[in-house]
Amino acid sequence: MNLKELIDEGPVTGLQITVILVCFVLTMLDGFDVLAISFTAPSISDEWDIKAGTLGIVFSAGLVGMMLGAMFIAPLFDIFGRRIMVLISLTVISIAMFFTGTVTSVWQLMVFRLIAGLGIGSMLAGLTSMAAEYSPVRQRNLAITFVSAGYPVGATLGGIITAWIIPEYGWRTVFYAGGILTAAMIPIVLLFLPESLYFLIDKQPRRALQRMNKILLKLKQPELQEIPAVNTSEKQARATVKSLLTTDRRSSTILLWLSFFMCFMTLYFLLSWIPKIVVDAGLPLEKGIYTSVAFNLGAIIGVVLLGYLSDKKGLRPLIFGFLVVGAVLMLAYGIAPTIVAILLVLYFLLGFFVDGGFAGLYAVAARIYPTEIRTTGIGWAIGAGRTGAIAGPVIGGLLIGMGLPIAITFMIFSVPLIIAAFATYAIKSPELIVVHDSTST
Repeated sequence: MNLKELIDEGPVTGLQITVILVCFVLTMLDGFDVLAISFTAPSISDEWDIKAGTLGIVFSAGLVGMMLGAMFIAPLFDIFGRRIMVLISLTVISIAMFFTGTVTSVWQLMVFRLIAGLGIGSMLAGLTSMAAEYSPVRQRNLAITFVSAGYPVGATLGGIITAWIIPEYGWRTVFYAGGILTAAMIPIVLLFLPESLYFLIDKQPRRALQRMNKILLKLKQPELQEIPAVNTSEKQARATVKSLLTTDRRSSTILLWLSFFMCFMTLYFLLSWIPKIVVDAGLPLEKGIYTSVAFNLGAIIGVVLLGYLSDKKGLRPLIFGFLVVGAVLMLAYGIAPTIVAILLVLYFLLGFFVDGGFAGLYAVAARIYPTEIRTTGIGWAIGAGRTGAIAGPVIGGLLIGMGLPIAITFMIFSVPLIIAAFATYAIKSPELIVVHDSTST
């Protein structure tokens, strides 16, 4: 049995569980760090007397940073290693978060949100690779989606925590707390997050043999006397966007980018506008917050359940089904009465199916690219999707500002989900098909 088969086909060890849990916690912090600006926006707006349009630019700065980080920094994870780049990303995020609490102007706020976004965008792609490379093939989809579920968990807990912090200590404390918590994860990563065994085998950096043997000891496997041979053809692939668009990968890559873009567009429309839509419908502000919480809770359950089921039933059919049901629920919103209980259930189901189906795309990205370009592939898919994340709230705002009925607006945003569903189902990558059994395609 070769080293990759030890993980793909061997029993799950404590080291593998630890890696998945650390990645989950890091993704939780990312969810908190990303949405910290949303939680603090009302307080910042009141203190500085700035308009909503200016705040929108600040929001966009963080999203642009995440897009650039995913596309241009994430490939460095494939060159220098997962572990060292996670540490660098954490350092950048913690510094940017902490100094966000010291800003005195809008442009300073934009700069530090952009910098934090660079670290967050790159690290999300790297954590997906780590989850894929430390989980057995029979449970890989579950591991990846479990890690991605940390994002809505962090967002939900962040909303609860900041609701208590801001009245007592002010909005700046939220960013101080985010910076300190992120920095606190650096020693945790140093102690408990090893380098990817796949990366060490394929790239063979300095002291690769010693590092592999240290990991093998924790996996309860015998040490090696020499580094295993690597397939020459695999080593030729370089961590660049060109490697994602070779003849054998071009179709899968473009379809994956399209799926991410369309899902991000609808998802961020919902995340951005749910509270205001509910309040504009005549419900009090706290009810709008409750609908956001219901959406995130549905997302957490949907993400994990899709990961569990997809290891048994297959990724593409489940993602297709989740997104189509999500589109139907978007259409149903137009005929739903404005009753709190019904809206809470509807938003819960929207989070379950829309965010659940979207999270499955991370597992698709992790499967269709080989180790040497995996984080590059995931990063560019996320980066392409982030353009949709920027466009969705803007388009939604324009449609709502035009006075278009909410039912029509939701109908329009159901279309991207249908497009994403069919684009995902059309991906027929050999790497996606070669798994533990034929049902996982």
